[in-house]
Amino acid sequence: MDCRAFGHFRGCSFRLYHSEHDVNTAIEQENRQLGLKLALIVPVMLVFCASMVPLYRVICEELGITQSRVVSDAKNTQVDLSRMVTVEFLANRNQNFGWQFEPLARSVKVHPGELTTIRYRVVNTYSVPMTGRAVPSYGPIEAGKYVQKLECFCFSDQTLAPREVREMPVVFRVSPDLDKEVGTISISYTFFDVTGKLRS
Repeated sequence: MDCRAFGHFRGCSFRLYHSEHDVNTAIEQENRQLGLKLALIVPVMLVFCASMVPLYRVICEELGITQSRVVSDAKNTQVDLSRMVTVEFLANRNQNFGWQFEPLARSVKVHPGELTTIRYRVVNTYSVPMTGRAVPSYGPIEAGKYVQKLECFCFSDQTLAPREVREMPVVFRVSPDLDKEVGTISISYTFFDVTGKLRS
């Protein structure tokens, strides 16, 4: 039998509806069934998507490509382990600027390319707030372009409250491109009083 002879067919089965009410009832029943199917599909998809996140993390950890591993590798890129460079730290104050200023470590030995953190301590000896600006200098002079700073108090003015004591970090690396004949670099910071300039 050719099912296409009838207005409503599925595969090779057909239904005969005796009234418009029967047709509407059948449509409503099919809509309810479709709604139930969709209602089941949505939570299943949500559970599947949620499970993908921990699964992705497990796969990445097994392959050794976690974010922490990538950051760690980036920090140690191009470290020259074949040589050491001594970096000396100096502290100065301009004229009568009464701050106390000194490095906590006078020198460190680093591999070129190695990320290093050192700290300076500064004390505002005045009974009023004061603002200073640190200006770096290098020895030898040409070594300055091979000192790469990621964090430094010299990047901005430093305002200290009366009698405040502050430790300030310097995060840096010495470029592996530094001339192999250079074994020692001196970094000197000089603090200038800029309090009056800011008020004017």
